[in-house]
Amino acid sequence: MAKKKAFALRINEEMLKAIEKWAADEFRSTNGQIEWMLNDSLKKAKRTPKKNKE
Repeated sequence: MAKKKAFALRINEEMLKAIEKWAADEFRSTNGQIEWMLNDSLKKAKRTPKKNKE
């Protein structure tokens, strides 16, 4: 599994509330929802990072 790196994210309050609601509707944590959204956007843009073979 890929290493995860923590970082601070500044986001406007209304957007965060919408993401929190969406996460709850999908039974995910807010962090998990943001990660899913980013991953989905990368796939749609065909920019998914290549996996390293270890």
